[in-house]
Amino acid sequence: MLMTKPTFFLVALFVLSQSGEIKTSEQLIRAMHDRYASSWYKTLTFEQETKQYEPDGRATSSTWYEALSLPGRLRIEMDSAGQRGAIFARDSQYVFREGKLTGVRRFIHPLLLLGFDLYFLPVQETLAKLKESHFDLSVLRADSWQGRTVYVVGAKKGDSHSPQFWIDKERLYFVRLLQPAGMDGSQTQEVQFNKYTRLASGWISREVVAKVDGKVVLTEEYSKIEAGGNLDPGLFDPERWGTIRRR
Repeated sequence: MLMTKPTFFLVALFVLSQSGEIKTSEQLIRAMHDRYASSWYKTLTFEQETKQYEPDGRATSSTWYEALSLPGRLRIEMDSAGQRGAIFARDSQYVFREGKLTGVRRFIHPLLLLGFDLYFLPVQETLAKLKESHFDLSVLRADSWQGRTVYVVGAKKGDSHSPQFWIDKERLYFVRLLQPAGMDGSQTQEVQFNKYTRLASGWISREVVAKVDGKVVLTEEYSKIEAGGNLDPGLFDPERWGTIRRR
């Protein structure tokens, strides 16, 4: 059946609007991936001013030195001598104290996955990791956060305890994580990625805030941020922790 030009134009608009509407968590992850897969930076280094807060409100400050190679590799040196820190690689966490490896565990880092890796990983792999991390991908809704519209995956309206992540609707980057915490899971941990700015065809959150039951327990402020440089793969090899440095 032939269509007139005006009719064809209206049908085309309808198809485009329908195809661009995100109705499932899989569609959201795919949209995020497709938006930035060809442009997001693959390496990142920065210094981090870290403040850790005691229950009485007192804070201790330190500088951490971090390197990121996407997807899936993060190195954190928690002192200038490289004696304390961690490597996240191959969905595992390697912990170092006094320059020596003291612990290894399987760990899918949710902030690394949601903030960075999903722009590079195959969509189905990201979805599998999110399911393993106990996010209910059958739940997707709209909400608002810091004056912007967001998608929320994992929890219905009014639920601020179940595992859930929040994604900026327009810019398609991660802004908030909520999940159970504590030995019995009765507490609620919240992590915010704030103060986003453009960086090398991608974005960077220059402030991270962590809370437990609404009380700030840690803040991170990033400086000396560099994206897109060459990083020695040895930085992310646990066996080479003491022989290669980020700084």
